[in-house]
Amino acid sequence: MKLAIIGCGQMGEAILKGLLAAKAIDATQTILTTKYDEHEEELKQRFPDMLVTQDNKLAAAQSEIIVLATNPQAAKNVLTSCREELTGKIVVSICAGIYLQNLMSWVPESQVLRVMPNTPCLIGEGAIALSSLGVSEQVVLTVKKLFSNLGMCTVLDEKYLDVFTALASSGPAFAFVILEALADGAVMMGLPRAIAAKITAQMLQGSARMLLETGEHPAALKDQVTTPGGITTAGLLVMEDGRIRSTLARTIQKATSTANQLGEKEK
Repeated sequence: MKLAIIGCGQMGEAILKGLLAAKAIDATQTILTTKYDEHEEELKQRFPDMLVTQDNKLAAAQSEIIVLATNPQAAKNVLTSCREELTGKIVVSICAGIYLQNLMSWVPESQVLRVMPNTPCLIGEGAIALSSLGVSEQVVLTVKKLFSNLGMCTVLDEKYLDVFTALASSGPAFAFVILEALADGAVMMGLPRAIAAKITAQMLQGSARMLLETGEHPAALKDQVTTPGGITTAGLLVMEDGRIRSTLARTIQKATSTANQLGEKEK
């Protein structure tokens, strides 16, 4: 399979490294593009077995699956400039807020899908959503199989992608803030920072894995830790005083509306 990542920035490189680690792609069959001279040289040094170029048309012409990883504002120009080279190809956009109807109008002869990944794809622990309109089931399965190498890949109706973007794609940033804050509390109480960060990360990872494997409601798992008049109860009361539930819920609400506004601007 010949793969191109057009606009291989941070997210594109996270996907690339995750796929390489999973041995899902052949480096010699992979093409990367960028529009900056300095970045081109950096990519060539990091991935010497790959073709790195600023020629998007060349990358599109020589590939079977093209991942569009540019910033959303550049998506239309990049796709329309490569329309002929993308004819009949599978085009996978990871651009937030750019709807399928727009993508399909820019490259009407291509098989277009939207995929929303997140940075944990780098280590094979990503949360990925896939959406399409009018492409064959085989194409959907091909793309899902590819991205499943990076974590949990779920097929969703496009109407859910903005909230997925807020929850899963932006979510790691929110999770890191929570992780940092909890570790800061432990540091304040005397635990060395390096140890506090590792313990916090392991605690959050274990808690998340427990929820995924048991399938239980988060409230039920919380109650398993909570005893009347105990340590956990005391801590939870402080969290509730800080309105943490509404703050986190509104964080997702705000991020979702921002993703939606971005898509409206690009219509």
